[in-house]
Amino acid sequence: METYRLRPHPAHPPLTVSRIEARLVGVDENWLRLRWRIEGSGDLVIPKFAGKGRADGLWQTTCFELFLRPGTGKAYCEFNLSPSERWNAYDFASCREGMAERAMPREPSCTIRRGSSFAIFDAAIPRAGLPTDQCAMALTCVIEETGGRKSYWALDHCSDAPDFHDPACFTAQLAAPSPA
Repeated sequence: METYRLRPHPAHPPLTVSRIEARLVGVDENWLRLRWRIEGSGDLVIPKFAGKGRADGLWQTTCFELFLRPGTGKAYCEFNLSPSERWNAYDFASCREGMAERAMPREPSCTIRRGSSFAIFDAAIPRAGLPTDQCAMALTCVIEETGGRKSYWALDHCSDAPDFHDPACFTAQLAAPSPA
């Protein structure tokens, strides 16, 4: 599986976080597993444990995100995954338009582990809740550090302000599921 190096938006540099990599850890008939590795995480703000469940506004603090745009259309979906174990999933008809809560067959699993100078965030998203076609993919995260400093990390940044919804940010690919 490929590892993707995320870049902070130049208008919002991090304090101590020096590198973030995201990777697809595995895909099978039940789960899509992702991992983000945060280097220089000494000042990382980790949301308090809240237990599994949907929640809005997760991106207002440390949050990890996956965007998938199936086929060649404008519609896409967004998955917000929090170290608090809260999550949400949305469908969009086009860039930031027509937002609706995405139905999910079961809840994603989210865990964070912290080392002395790094943190690892793992997420598993139910495969049945993902699009069934090949998708353009964006892997992103919002990182909050001590003092409220936020940095916005993505595969690419295409505007003066951070915008993970920008179609130009969907630079990776997720293959369609293999037939069982």
